[in-house]
Amino acid sequence: MNAEFVQAIDMLEKEKGISKDVIFEAVESALISAYKKNYGTDGDIEVRIDRQTGEMIVVTKLTVVDPDEIEDEGREITLEDAQDIDPEYEIGDVVEFEVRPSDFGRIAAQTAKQVVIQRIREAERGVVYDDYIERVGDVITGKVQRKSGETLFVNLGRTEGIVPVKEQVPGEHYNVNDRIRAYVMDVKNSTKGAQVFLSRSHPGLVKRLFELEVPEIEDGTVEIKSIAREAGSRTKMAVWTEYEDVDPVGACVGTRGSRVQSVVDELSNEKIDIIVWSDDPVELISNALSPAKVEDVLLSEDENYALVIVPDYQLSLAIGKAGQNVRLAAKVSGWKIDIKSHSQYYTEDEELADDDVLDDEVPAGDEVEEAYAEEDDVYADDLPEEDAFEEDPPEEGSDEEAYDEEAGTEAEPADDEAAEDEADPEEPSEAEEMPSNTVEDAAPEASSELQEEGAAEGEED
Repeated sequence: MNAEFVQAIDMLEKEKGISKDVIFEAVESALISAYKKNYGTDGDIEVRIDRQTGEMIVVTKLTVVDPDEIEDEGREITLEDAQDIDPEYEIGDVVEFEVRPSDFGRIAAQTAKQVVIQRIREAERGVVYDDYIERVGDVITGKVQRKSGETLFVNLGRTEGIVPVKEQVPGEHYNVNDRIRAYVMDVKNSTKGAQVFLSRSHPGLVKRLFELEVPEIEDGTVEIKSIAREAGSRTKMAVWTEYEDVDPVGACVGTRGSRVQSVVDELSNEKIDIIVWSDDPVELISNALSPAKVEDVLLSEDENYALVIVPDYQLSLAIGKAGQNVRLAAKVSGWKIDIKSHSQYYTEDEELADDDVLDDEVPAGDEVEEAYAEEDDVYADDLPEEDAFEEDPPEEGSDEEAYDEEAGTEAEPADDEAAEDEADPEEPSEAEEMPSNTVEDAAPEASSELQEEGAAEGEED
């Protein structure tokens, strides 16, 4: 019986991958539960199984206490009773008694069986979890077991993998029993066992596939520095090596593109750009924007921003379809990138230069108003007092006359006066009558002076 028991445990170890010690501990726990349930005790019970022979013993433990302080006879023993067994026992010591249960019933045996099964399942889940948690970041192969909506459930052998919808590649379709190769993102331990979450769109899938295909990457000769991916469409990967005689891009491409083609086939013909990594941001950004050619790169390190100037005919190539090329270049380089064509950049520079010249020549805002105010003051100072501008204009019908100060001519009459002059051209205007009245007033004075002079001459004669 004992030999068969040990053989059964050896078979479980090989089949489940569970250590023999774990199985023995499960059986010991099951026997303890069965003993307590069968005898209705909650004492301190211990079961010991010999790992070689399968021999089992059940031991109950009692603590030595003072006779007046005993509270639980199932866990405690008086000092006198303990010394009857061994005179060296003292208060606080633990006395062990071997118990030989001989009348285990069906219920106790069923309890032991359930406990053993439960503990073995828990141990198996722990082993599977420990196995897959170490494979996070690795590529694993499985078979599509079932589909729930768009979610794929993959049979990995000892457990089941899950491929959520957001981790699938647009355009890829899998049916039940199709083989699938996926990237292990995360592993969670649940009551149903280890849950392995897989991905087909993770950039790590590309990295791991190249590690499997390129020996130089696997041994560390070539290092993958950065990867940016838009799953199903395009991937940019920056590689670097410290060895001058090794071409990192050529090592990844392989002879006639054999290595990179294997990865492309696994990714359903996804395009892959392989560039050389550089610690110089200008060179790195120029390489990241390939296949477009770059004229110049202007950096703002404080803002982690780069302005890239490309030839006019390369602008659309540098930006890419829907901005894909520049978007991937920004991710793989870690810089914010803005692209302008040659003509756009230098046209803007010329416009800014012209604006600066205009700003220097033309005063702005309050300076313009001050300039006009000073100019008005100069004009007002140059005019004579009688001809200076008045605040209130003359009222209609007044006798004031307007003169042109510079030409010395009379101002043009108003519309009504002009109409009267046209109707009666011989009738003099008020402006013309004023000098004639002045002459008539001065004529009698001149004639009287002449008469006085003539009279004086007559007296002399």
